[in-house]
Amino acid sequence: MIDSATIELTAGNGGDGAVSFRREKYEPAGGPAGGDGGDGGNIYIVSTSEMSTLIDYTFKDKYKAGNGEHGGKNKKFGKKGEGLILKVPVGTYIREKESKVIIKDFKKDGEKFLIAKGGRGGKGNVHFKSSTRRTPRFAQKGSLGNHIEVILELKLLADVGLVGLPNVGKSTLISVISNAKPKIANYHFTTLDPNLGVVKVDDSRSFIVADIPGLIEGASEGIGLGDEFLKHIERCRILVHVIDISSSEGRNPIDDFETIKNELKNYNEKLIDKKQIIVLNKIDIDYNNNSDDFINKYKNEYDIFKISSATTKGTKELVNKLTEELSHIEKKAYELEEEVDESFLEKYYNREIVFDLNFMKEDNIYIAYGKRIENLLERINFEDYDSRMYFEKTLRDMGVFEEFTKMGIQDGDIIKIGQLEFEYYE
Repeated sequence: MIDSATIELTAGNGGDGAVSFRREKYEPAGGPAGGDGGDGGNIYIVSTSEMSTLIDYTFKDKYKAGNGEHGGKNKKFGKKGEGLILKVPVGTYIREKESKVIIKDFKKDGEKFLIAKGGRGGKGNVHFKSSTRRTPRFAQKGSLGNHIEVILELKLLADVGLVGLPNVGKSTLISVISNAKPKIANYHFTTLDPNLGVVKVDDSRSFIVADIPGLIEGASEGIGLGDEFLKHIERCRILVHVIDISSSEGRNPIDDFETIKNELKNYNEKLIDKKQIIVLNKIDIDYNNNSDDFINKYKNEYDIFKISSATTKGTKELVNKLTEELSHIEKKAYELEEEVDESFLEKYYNREIVFDLNFMKEDNIYIAYGKRIENLLERINFEDYDSRMYFEKTLRDMGVFEEFTKMGIQDGDIIKIGQLEFEYYE
C-alpha cells in the first residue's frame, strides 16, 4: 500500500489588467476601458472514503491550476483560471515539506481544504483614471499564485485493528466478519498491504476493521516493514490480538503475544492504553489445549475469545463484543499524536505577501525594501510614463519619502528601491 507521497502544488497566476481606450464614432479620444485580469485557479484537497491508498501521487508529483486570463478592451474581464481538486483517502494528513509541520488532518469523508490560492487578477486601466490622469496608459499585472511542497501521509482510520505475527489467521478473520476479500494463503511471511473491511452489525450499526500486516520481533525498530505497519495502528480505537493458539508454526502462543505487546509499547507507549482484546484463533486444531494455559495467565487482564476463523466458531460473539465496546469509546482516538497547526498555512503564505516595509542607509544610499516594495515593483511598467508617475505617487502614499526625510536625505542623494537607483530631489 502506498501511504506516503510528496507533491508540489502551484495555484494559477492572476491575469494582467488591460490597457485600452474607447474608440467610438463621436468620441475618438474616449476614456480608459481596460478590463481586469481574471483570478488564478485555486487548488483544493478533498478527502474521500472511496480511496484507500496514495498510489495516484506516485505517478505524478507536480500539480498546477490554470492561470487567469488577461483583461480585455471595453472593460472585459478576464476569465478565472481553472481550479484543481485533488482527492485523498480519509485518514490522510498533510505536512509542509520543509518544516514538517502538519497543516491538515482529514478525519471525515468529504472534507474540502484550500491548500493553494490563485493569484489576484490585475486591475485594468479603467481603475486608474483620476481628475489629473485622464488617460492612464498602464494597468496592474496579476499576482502569482501560491506555491507549496507538501508530504501526504496516510494512517488508516479504522475502528478495530487486527494485530499479530504472520500467518495467525488475520486475513481469514477479516474475510469472515467483514466485506473485505483479502488474498488468503499459508504464508510464512507477512503480506505487504493492510486490508480494510466494513462489519455490518445491523441496518443502523457498522464499523471498520483493519487487518494490519503481520508484525515481527523488532518491528518497532524498523526491522522488516514493521514501522510502516505500526503507524496504522495509532488511529484504531480497539486493538485485537490474533493468536495462533494451535502453535501450527511451532511457536509458543504466550511468547507470540508478549512479542507483539512489546513491539506496540516500544513503538508508542500510548498504544498500550487502547482497549485490547485477545482472540485465540484456530481453536479447532488446538490439540494440545494451549488455550487453557493462555487463559489462566491473562484472564484477569484481558477479554479473551476462542474462535476458529476457518469454521466461524465464536466470530459472532467477537463481533458483538466489539460493537458493545465501540459504543463506549469516543472517536477522539482517531486524533493524531502530533499537533495540527491550523494557522500555519496562512503564516506560510504571508511570508510572500505580508505588507512589510523596511528602511536602511548603507554607504550613503537610502534603501526601502520589503514585500510592499516587491509587490509594487511587480505591477509597474517602467517603460510607460504614466506607470512611472503612479509608482512615484504610490511611494509617497506609502510614506517612503517622508521616512527618508526623517533619516536625513538631501537633494542629490541616492535612493534604492529594489534594483532601481535614482537621485532624490524634493
